[in-house]
Amino acid sequence: MSDIMETEKNETNEVEKNNTQSEEIKEKTNDNEEAAKKSITEENTDNSQTDDNSLDEDDSKKKRKKKKRKSRKEKMDEEFDEYLEKVKSGKADMRKPEDINIVKDLLWLIVYIGIVILICFAIIKFVGCRSRVDGDSMNDTLYNGDNLWVDKLSYTFGDPKRFDIIIFNPNPDTDPDLTYVKRIIGLPGETVYMDNEGRIYIGKGDEPAQLLDENFAKDEPFSPDRIGIASINNPIVLGEDEYFVLGDNRNNSSDSRFSNVGNVKRENIVGKVVLRIYPFSRFGLVK
Repeated sequence: MSDIMETEKNETNEVEKNNTQSEEIKEKTNDNEEAAKKSITEENTDNSQTDDNSLDEDDSKKKRKKKKRKSRKEKMDEEFDEYLEKVKSGKADMRKPEDINIVKDLLWLIVYIGIVILICFAIIKFVGCRSRVDGDSMNDTLYNGDNLWVDKLSYTFGDPKRFDIIIFNPNPDTDPDLTYVKRIIGLPGETVYMDNEGRIYIGKGDEPAQLLDENFAKDEPFSPDRIGIASINNPIVLGEDEYFVLGDNRNNSSDSRFSNVGNVKRENIVGKVVLRIYPFSRFGLVK
């Protein structure tokens, strides 16, 4: 009997213990639910505040845009009022805006073209120009069809030098478009003549003529009949502004040895040949 009572007592204690644990679990569950509800409430509050801030920013942007549109409209109204005043006073330009722009563009185009023309004229007149070789008188230095760049500035600030290759006009009065390309041999004030071998002698004043050291002539026997008027019995005397010129192809050149060319005056020299620009296979400086 005692054992039965003891057993019932233990069972009662066990039931009470289980009930106590169950109540504790319920309390914990309720606490967790309350914490979750609180977290959700706070999150909703934050989101609500963020939405409110965004709405405030949108309202501010709209107000700025509206203010900007208003100020633009006020400016347009002011300009229109000024235009009406000009119309009433007879000072307004009644042309369409696109007409005014076209006129301005045309004026600027005319000015631009004029500037380009002036620059091109200045380059051709004072800086340099292109020239084309016609013939074989300068073989083997230059060839028929070679395109050359002629420097004019060199002779604007200095004088032509011996052995310069120049472009000149022998008869500017009768044929202003005719130009020759030759090499300078004799300088102003010198005396020049050639012998039957094609050798050149140069003297000045009372000084005896000396053999000119040069090797520009084409490598072939010289024809004595090409001495022309520059023989030892009839030496050429150059004036203070005259130059004696020869082609490098001495047997096939019209130059200062012949009366149709004669001595070249300083004022008839166009410029100095400095560069062969075409054909590209022979592109380079000319000496």
